[in-house]
Amino acid sequence: MRTLMNLFNRFDRLDTNINRWLVTYSILLLRIGMGIIFLGFGILKFFPGISPIESLATRTTTVLTLGVITGHNAMDFVAALECIIGICFVTGRFLRVGVWLMAAQMIGAMSPLLIYPGELFPGPLHAPTLAAQYIIKDIILVAAGMVIAATWTGARIVAEPKSLRSTLKGRIPGVYGVKRLAGKVAAV
Repeated sequence: MRTLMNLFNRFDRLDTNINRWLVTYSILLLRIGMGIIFLGFGILKFFPGISPIESLATRTTTVLTLGVITGHNAMDFVAALECIIGICFVTGRFLRVGVWLMAAQMIGAMSPLLIYPGELFPGPLHAPTLAAQYIIKDIILVAAGMVIAATWTGARIVAEPKSLRSTLKGRIPGVYGVKRLAGKVAAV
């Protein structure tokens, strides 16, 4: 029993150290990872025939710009937008601009779900096509962008180590809401 408790305590210390590391670096890694994704997908769109979403993105951009941007120019527009977002995220420079551009881009990227539902959810069971799944996964990018945007005003993750044993009983207080402290908003 003593050996088991010793192993559990060692794991608890390891878990706490990993948590401290995550608190220190997770938002930075999230921001850089998102930047790489946007930059990579943006670069692909500059080369005709490479992006699997090219036709849909071109048609959607044409519809959303009321025909002002069409054909390959539409794809170049989306590509440039994604590359700018990626550079903002990777470098951390002009991050607010990058997040606002990402918000606009995500509205455009997800709009085919409303514009072309019959094409994206065909068949009797309305199962999503691969293109629809490609678009639906953007929900995660939106949530990640919201986390990064929260850092604009100085929001940070703060390490308050709890033992593994104490967290097994349920939710950890102080993580799931917002409270006001002397006129300031703090996550709790």
